[in-house]
Amino acid sequence: MIVDSEPAQQRFLAALVSRGGWRSVIAADTDTALAKLGTQEGMALDAVLLDQGAPGMSIPEFVTELRRWRPALPLVVITMRNGVEVAVGAMRAGASDFVQKPIAPDRLLEALDRVESTNGPQGELRPLTEKLRAPLAFEEIIGSSPNFRSALAIAAKAARARVPVMINGKPGTGKEVFARAIHSASPRARGALVMVDCSAVSPGLIGSGLFGHERGAFAGAFDRQVGRLVQADGGSIIIDHVECIPLETQAKLVEFLNSGEVQMIGGSIRQSVDVRIIATSASPLDKLIEAGHFREDLFYALSSAQFTLPSLSERRGDVGPLARHLLARIGGLPGMGPIGVTDDALRLLAAYAWPGNVRQLQDVLFRAAVESKTDVLTSADFRAIEAALGGGSPAGEGEVAINGEAIGVTLYLPDGNLRPLEDIEADVIRLAIGHYRGRMSEVARRLGIGRSTLYRKLSDLGIDTAA
Repeated sequence: MIVDSEPAQQRFLAALVSRGGWRSVIAADTDTALAKLGTQEGMALDAVLLDQGAPGMSIPEFVTELRRWRPALPLVVITMRNGVEVAVGAMRAGASDFVQKPIAPDRLLEALDRVESTNGPQGELRPLTEKLRAPLAFEEIIGSSPNFRSALAIAAKAARARVPVMINGKPGTGKEVFARAIHSASPRARGALVMVDCSAVSPGLIGSGLFGHERGAFAGAFDRQVGRLVQADGGSIIIDHVECIPLETQAKLVEFLNSGEVQMIGGSIRQSVDVRIIATSASPLDKLIEAGHFREDLFYALSSAQFTLPSLSERRGDVGPLARHLLARIGGLPGMGPIGVTDDALRLLAAYAWPGNVRQLQDVLFRAAVESKTDVLTSADFRAIEAALGGGSPAGEGEVAINGEAIGVTLYLPDGNLRPLEDIEADVIRLAIGHYRGRMSEVARRLGIGRSTLYRKLSDLGIDTAA
């Protein structure tokens, strides 16, 4: 059921969900929607889409009434672009998920499929379609494991150069966060930052999206369209899921990287463009090259600087600092407030495998923070994780550790010897930066050192703080 008062939006949403195999019924306001629940048509409902602007009762009131009559019926709320506060209120009342306008078709269909599925993750493990998107500087990116710090150092050095960058990693490891941080720390920071998600576009339209097209260049090209590479002139372009680009478009991209010139599809004029490409891939490109699905020359052209982000299960010692840092950011959202977390809860989080990586951790923390009745999260707020682990919370006294890795700062190596003091000091500084949300004066004060000393230590760690 689509709850929306605007006929054009009703038609748009009905056509959109039909692409995912859904049939829809319409309710122009919340009162009509509740009345339909008791009809034969309403009893067959599998999900409800509620637009923030639908007339009638407030969203929390509607959610409460809906839950009275149909407790298990999934509800997805459509909010305005900056409607985080509305989304928080809706989820606290019992909504299943939310999407923000302008509506991305794939995200809406993904949301409906997730909330309707009985086989997918449940409770707080069910993913959210939206995530925190505010860009982070390098000093705000949390991680102390050697493989993560190595990737961070390469990224910081690459930011100062003008070469293309290739970021590899499983979904949810933070590739977009790193890509945005590279742009923000580069000499191009004042220029445009354009993003293209190749996994969300039909393969036949990726070339048009990147290079643009002239009117009549192909069936459906009713107007001239400027490509994303031209839009990013003087700045950076993030090409997400570069592995999804078809071979024909890969050839054009190689030509662009060699010449620096863009030629629209169906056009004859070549335009010089100064843009830095930051590409990301969730699949091992070497295997795609062997299979003939990815050009080797494109791989080398994009990989002047490259690194791989480890999965969260490979750096469990970072779970605690990450959780505290993400909760600090969540607490700063409209409608939220300061949120703490107990050591027992952190032990539980660190024991989980996190197949969805950092993105899943963020979603779990957001859902727990929204639904918690207090401002401190405990293990009781993560029952689904407890169940996934077999119903028990890891025991431990003193230092919070899982499999020898500390949630705060790891002191010992796997062989039982102490880690080098320099490594421990680096972890403490990173932990402090995350805890105090990047406020460097506060970090220096709490660590008992001067700002100049702090920045010198950051430089030694390979973290560039200059925008």
